[in-house]
Amino acid sequence: MEGDTFSGLGNGTQVDGKVFQTFQKSFVQVQNILDQNRLLINEINQNHESKIPDNLSRNVGLIRELNNNIRRVVDLYADLSCNFTKSVDASSEGDSSGVLRSDGKANHKRSKPHV
Repeated sequence: MEGDTFSGLGNGTQVDGKVFQTFQKSFVQVQNILDQNRLLINEINQNHESKIPDNLSRNVGLIRELNNNIRRVVDLYADLSCNFTKSVDASSEGDSSGVLRSDGKANHKRSKPHV
């Protein structure tokens, strides 16, 4: 898969297989954390409904864990965003067709007039 390219970013940009694997790995991590959060939220709700003091006390730690997981998801998405921007910028630098870069500026290359 390494060295493969994938098109389909909507503008004909190709993505390196290694970049694709990085995105895929990050999305799997995010999904695993979100699945864990679903379980935490279910347990927090059950503890809250039970009104048992020990269960309510346990919710403090569960809510902290949930908050930490949310931070991790935000960090993973921030990293994904940076990696995606770098990937698109790198692929459009080699393109002379006037594709818009992530900063919104056209990537036009001027050719010197032949004399």
